[in-house]
Amino acid sequence: MQKKASTMALMGGVLLSGLLGLSPDAAEAQSNYRLKTLGTGSSPYVVSTVFADIVNNHTDNRIQVDATGSGTEQAVTTARGMTQFTSSFSPGLAALMRNGTGMFETLPQASELYGNLRLLFNYPMGLYHGVVFADSGIETYEDLEGKRVFTGPPTGQARKTVEPLIEAITGYKADEDYEAVNISWDAAAQSFQDGNLDAYFNPTQAPSPALTQIAMSNQIRFLSIPEVEEGELASVLQRPGYRVVELPAGIYGENQVNVEPARSIGVTIGMATNKDMPEDAIYSITKAFWENLAEKQEAVPQMRNLSLDTVFQDMDTPLHPGAIRYYEEIGLDIPESLIPPEAR
Repeated sequence: MQKKASTMALMGGVLLSGLLGLSPDAAEAQSNYRLKTLGTGSSPYVVSTVFADIVNNHTDNRIQVDATGSGTEQAVTTARGMTQFTSSFSPGLAALMRNGTGMFETLPQASELYGNLRLLFNYPMGLYHGVVFADSGIETYEDLEGKRVFTGPPTGQARKTVEPLIEAITGYKADEDYEAVNISWDAAAQSFQDGNLDAYFNPTQAPSPALTQIAMSNQIRFLSIPEVEEGELASVLQRPGYRVVELPAGIYGENQVNVEPARSIGVTIGMATNKDMPEDAIYSITKAFWENLAEKQEAVPQMRNLSLDTVFQDMDTPLHPGAIRYYEEIGLDIPESLIPPEAR
């Protein structure tokens, strides 16, 4: 009976391989992985879909993109090996996880789990867009008092960035001076479009597909950080990978009412994996991604900021040995701090 079941399973595998146009050996050689990322339209989502498309078409590996949960949750599931990749692992999040602080205070094994994570590359996530409708009466951060504001999902790092930013500028505290709405990324975008939010914050590259769609039929305004001493923003800017940047006027077309650039917080983020992922797999995935990225950058503007010139920018978590192998192969100098114990 066992033999019959095994034979039937083998026949099923052969049939599936034939339907996919693969030999049985090739089908068996494929490895299937799961990549967790942020909501549809966000920079990590765009990077993830392009990354998966390249890997699926140019290697024997298969990656499925899952746009659910927060960056915090995704870091934990990847560290535990429940998922194999997360594209939303920022240097700031890494520091909190490594020290067991912030969102990780209630997770005693946070530091140990952090030790399971390795990076493939860092990339510019973009900047925090604080967007309101032009006719809302909200023109500055001071006008957020008493308003319904989406600062990020309840357990995510975005909330730990936006709320301190608002407090540093205005003194306003979440759920005391304004309502911090607790919903997911995807629900927030729709809720803002439906008029159920007064202000919507989203860290993403510009132009964001989600915000471009909103601006097609609505006049919008982006809130700008006032010209204050950077010391007043220390609670935000002291984090790894954070800096003040400008959102150009007009980047979202005629319905963007800002006539001057809007100052905001720019963020670096990374593609992380588990340290136990096979070196050969990560090598082939990293190689395929960088060698086939240029053709994708032609069609996807949000990918044009990704470059080997800044692949290690703000990186404070070790690289995976498979990624190191590719970068050394193309002649990049690997900073000593990014070489993990298993590669020394």
